[in-house]
Amino acid sequence: MERMETTLDSSLSSVDKAEELAVNEASKLGLGEEERAQFGMAVRECTVNAVVHGNRYSKNKKVHLEIQRSAESITVTIGDEGEGFDFGSLPDPLAPENLLKQSGRGLLLARAFVDDFDLHLRPGGGTEVRLVKNLLKA
Repeated sequence: MERMETTLDSSLSSVDKAEELAVNEASKLGLGEEERAQFGMAVRECTVNAVVHGNRYSKNKKVHLEIQRSAESITVTIGDEGEGFDFGSLPDPLAPENLLKQSGRGLLLARAFVDDFDLHLRPGGGTEVRLVKNLLKA
């Protein structure tokens, strides 16, 4: 299993870096172009959440990115240093009153584009999301 970790600033340029790293690793796994794009979008959405909602763009807080790749799957874990939140309080993005809102669908998209999705509070504070994409066997 190959593993890499990096720490990113709480800026939108870090979102591009996280997506680029994840897509590069996914290409080594042999995922097709569409699957790589979808996986990259899932990583992008979760990193945006870490920067914007978790760390609130704080220069004093970091986004933690870990990528693990095996012959069968790629796992990306994204953690922030925010205060965390009550996952049950998230509004339903598919509710009629939320359909036309400009935000609120990132986690829904991320879940749709990966095979396994886990969202939890980090020990010591913050939120962590784990995204897993499996290589489809022919």
